[in-house]
Amino acid sequence: MELLTSLYIRLRESHRRLSKGQTMTEYALILGAVAVVVFVFYQTMANDIGKMVNKINTQLTTAS
Repeated sequence: MELLTSLYIRLRESHRRLSKGQTMTEYALILGAVAVVVFVFYQTMANDIGKMVNKINTQLTTAS
């Protein structure tokens, strides 16, 4: 009986370690996906903001 209990405890502990690694991997994948979305959003907004700043600069230059 002690052998079965010992094996059960070992299996449970190894399952906990595996599920912790799996959770960390899932978080890393989610973080990577979020980073890609933020990068694409930043690239898109940077172009729009640059155009807007140039337009304002042109309007201010012609107004004075």
